[in-house]
Amino acid sequence: MGQKNKSFIFNEAMSWLRDIIIAVIIALFVRQFAFAHTVIPTGSMIPTIQIDDHIFVSKLSYYFSDPQRGDIVVFHHDVDLIKRVIALPGEEIDLRDGKVYINGEPLEEDYLNEPMDTGITGFLEFPYKVPKDCYFVMGDNRNYSKDSRYFGPVHRDQIFAKAGFRIWPLKSFGFVK
Repeated sequence: MGQKNKSFIFNEAMSWLRDIIIAVIIALFVRQFAFAHTVIPTGSMIPTIQIDDHIFVSKLSYYFSDPQRGDIVVFHHDVDLIKRVIALPGEEIDLRDGKVYINGEPLEEDYLNEPMDTGITGFLEFPYKVPKDCYFVMGDNRNYSKDSRYFGPVHRDQIFAKAGFRIWPLKSFGFVK
């Protein structure tokens, strides 16, 4: 093998190495600041999200806007959790007659599997006014979800992503609503 051939192989290997390093850096950047993959460990969001569903979440969503009622958010509370935003900052939430009331009006929740047991109030007293910069979140599987009823409202700074796209199982492939 001649010197020219060795030089070509070395240059080609360096070119590949450079491309791989750039790809890894881009992937790490995207993972850290834009999107992440998560596997759902519990049934607190059934029927919307099942145990072991694989979800892509968008970390970009809340850089430019605040969470809205109905958004499925990922936040940190000792561990990362995924729940639905039910009440916004400054709103009054009440749980009675098997329903959620926001500022005295019943909340339409077509995503629930069964009527909510409003006797399950956790540690909060209702009606409850959501503090400034906080959100009241609940799992869709209300009767079996540990949520804001137990750990209180979630501060805006704890929310870091919005559920976006289910990639597994394939039969449920698509946007999470």
